[in-house]
Amino acid sequence: MRILAIDTALEACSVVLMDGDDIVAREHEAMARGHAEALMPMIARLREQASLDFTTLDRIAVTVGPGSFTGLRVGIAAARGIGLAAGKPVVGITTLAAFAAPLIAADTSTPVVAAIDARHDHVYLQAFDGNGATRIKPVFISVADAARRIAPYAPRLVGNAAQILAAAWPAVEAAPAAVKYRTAPSIDWVARLGTVADPTTTPPKPFYLKPADAQPQSAAHIPLQAAP
Repeated sequence: MRILAIDTALEACSVVLMDGDDIVAREHEAMARGHAEALMPMIARLREQASLDFTTLDRIAVTVGPGSFTGLRVGIAAARGIGLAAGKPVVGITTLAAFAAPLIAADTSTPVVAAIDARHDHVYLQAFDGNGATRIKPVFISVADAARRIAPYAPRLVGNAAQILAAAWPAVEAAPAAVKYRTAPSIDWVARLGTVADPTTTPPKPFYLKPADAQPQSAAHIPLQAAP
């Protein structure tokens, strides 16, 4: 399968073109903001490097969150636009699944917990059995509650909140099997997950586990006045 994958969910802007298991071209840049300005030039360079015609793709994959509200919209809009123009399906891959996938592929004997910093002492979290089955569905949860809930599994931790959870680990429990800090998921694994995703059940829609921090200030609006 020939697939273009896009990730702008967290602190990176990444694109990759894969053909089966082969990486044809890849662009990656670490960044906390500026995804909107970086993404389309990055895709243009990848197209030039790979002599890519979007109509030759089988599908497009994009990370859908949890993550930065602004970053998610940038990547999803680009993926949808390319899919519409090329007449190709677009699938959404969660950042939690993309974080966990390479660890599960490397070792199926130990549970994996993917965790993303949601700030204000909270995380986005999903726990997987070693075989990839979901043990705890994606959830927005306090750091303390998350550590207490997952500690009995003695899992491998991965994500940009892995160290945060490890620091809150209950003293009475065995230490995590591994702690792998990652600022963003591997774009290669976004592509690999995209090849097996079902387009009917993995739409390219933002996957939010909590409302945006910025809310309209409805109580502070300026009242309209009648014209004199």
